[in-house]
Amino acid sequence: MLKRISLALPALMATPAFAAEEKWYSMDNTHFVTMIGFVVFLAVLIYYRVPGIVTKLLDERAESIKSEIDEARKLREEAQSILASFERKHKEVATQAEEIIKHAKEEATIAAEAAKADLKDSIERRILAAEEQIKSAEEAAVREIKDRAIAISVDAAREVIAAKMTAKEAGALIDDAIKVVGDKLH
Repeated sequence: MLKRISLALPALMATPAFAAEEKWYSMDNTHFVTMIGFVVFLAVLIYYRVPGIVTKLLDERAESIKSEIDEARKLREEAQSILASFERKHKEVATQAEEIIKHAKEEATIAAEAAKADLKDSIERRILAAEEQIKSAEEAAVREIKDRAIAISVDAAREVIAAKMTAKEAGALIDDAIKVVGDKLH
């Protein structure tokens, strides 16, 4: 420790105090007094081992900074790996979404074609059903017209026969009708 002071002392002595006419070691010389105060201050610092304490504090701070840098580097690497993972997942999800959309479009096209075919079949069935109803209605109308014509003819024939037929002829017709019905039943 004294070596350090003895090395610093000549450097401190090379001051403008040497250039003055007065003695440099006089208490009237402010430079000398300042130099003595500074040397005493350095001696007190060295005595209380302040340079060691400051060095220790600086070393501790350097270690804490180094550990913080290492931790930050680890966190950065972890963040980069997470980012890469999310980017991969994003690409996979985007690919899956494109596949889902493509598949949905294909299914929609197939469903539209099936719906068109079903609609066409339904229309054809309705047309056939309508044609059958028309045919049935025509047949019913023809039947009704025939039945009405028969009824009118029978009524007209009854009136004509009733007007021209005698009681004897009517009895003979009834007997013939009973005989025909009896033959058909047995």
